Amino acid sequence: MNFLSLIEAKREGKTLTRGEIQNFIREFTAGEIPDYQMAAMLMAVYFRGLDTAETTALTLAMRDSGDVLKFPRDERPLVDKHSTGGIGDKVSLPLAPLLACLGFRVPMISGRGLGITGGTLDKLDSIPGFQTQLPAARIMAQVHKVGCVICGQTDTMVPADKRIYSLRDATGTVPSLSLIVASILSKKLAEGLDALILDVKFGSAAFMQTKGAARKLAKAMVALGNECGTRTRAMLTDMNTPLGRAAGNWLEVKESVECLAGKGPADLLELVLDSAAHLLVQTRSAKSFAAARILAEACLDSGLPRQKWDEMLAAQGADLNAFNRKLAQDSTTRFVAEVNADKAGYVSKCDARAMGEVIRDLGGGRIMKDSVINYDVGVDRIAKPGERVEKSGGLCRVHAADPVRAGLAAARLKTAFQISARRPPPEPRVLEIILR
Repeated sequence: MNFLSLIEAKREGKTLTRGEIQNFIREFTAGEIPDYQMAAMLMAVYFRGLDTAETTALTLAMRDSGDVLKFPRDERPLVDKHSTGGIGDKVSLPLAPLLACLGFRVPMISGRGLGITGGTLDKLDSIPGFQTQLPAARIMAQVHKVGCVICGQTDTMVPADKRIYSLRDATGTVPSLSLIVASILSKKLAEGLDALILDVKFGSAAFMQTKGAARKLAKAMVALGNECGTRTRAMLTDMNTPLGRAAGNWLEVKESVECLAGKGPADLLELVLDSAAHLLVQTRSAKSFAAARILAEACLDSGLPRQKWDEMLAAQGADLNAFNRKLAQDSTTRFVAEVNADKAGYVSKCDARAMGEVIRDLGGGRIMKDSVINYDVGVDRIAKPGERVEKSGGLCRVHAADPVRAGLAAARLKTAFQISARRPPPEPRVLEIILR
């Protein structure tokens, strides 16, 4: 196959056939197409886009580039959730054990951080001993026994996406709608799911900056997921403000445990419970969303998901004693700096993008794909829009490796907040549900 001619065709805006897409994904996976040529194709796709048929072909070719998980028949439906990423977005961590306690099987195949957005696997890597890379046989065994797993792709599962995922981050092609759809759904379809809930975010710290762009992405994924036999729906959620009161890998794990104890921030609890409720409805395990929400709340309040969390951690090699000792510490970094308000008033803005950039620069995110992450740095005790602060009152805390970085981060974070004399009107986190 002459891959150069396909790059040129897409550069000129021409449509590629299903066979052409299948062939170049197969050859790229086999190592017969170099990274630099695939990077050129990704850039052509970024500027020219793919139509519906091309996106479907790319998604299925990527899914079929490796092994597809095949679970034994079971009365428990196979379900999962995916978020397009944001600052402080830790929903997956408490959601997986909650879903397992609600009678689901959850093969949650997750990824690492892209740009300023945190990755679920990076958060879990902050837990002593926790293993995020598991072979397919162990994934399936754990899902059957424990009910849930959160791990990365195996070397033989959707390998085309694994390589393309890294190239997208290094070539500035992450925001491409077609590539996002293909990347997300190729992994989820490889799990053999019965139902999937998508959290598609928009705002300053999201890949999709506007609600309209997020809706377009959500509709594309919902349509393709349902077409492929997986009951799929999406929530459009705001990502102008960080989710929860903590951002940064280990700090988000701590807040996830608080959520499982029923003590988490209201906005985090809302998305966790809403995600569970939608999946209950999608699998016909509840007759209505309201009834499903009540079931999810009762399950979380029972304390069983907190126990299931520990069971999942132990199954994936975590040292629970070391985990609990770390959990008991106020901070696991050497320096903590307070960010205080210059005047009294109401928080009217907390810029999620600015916060994500600060955390990345503290060492909590990747500038390059091989960047070494400091899992303990981050920001917590974040004041949210609508809350009153007094002069010199706390806006947030910075956890840093040294005092110089802590001071620089604190100065930058002060500009991420705006204080107004009047309380701003409340803004909903979930703005729309996409069913088809």
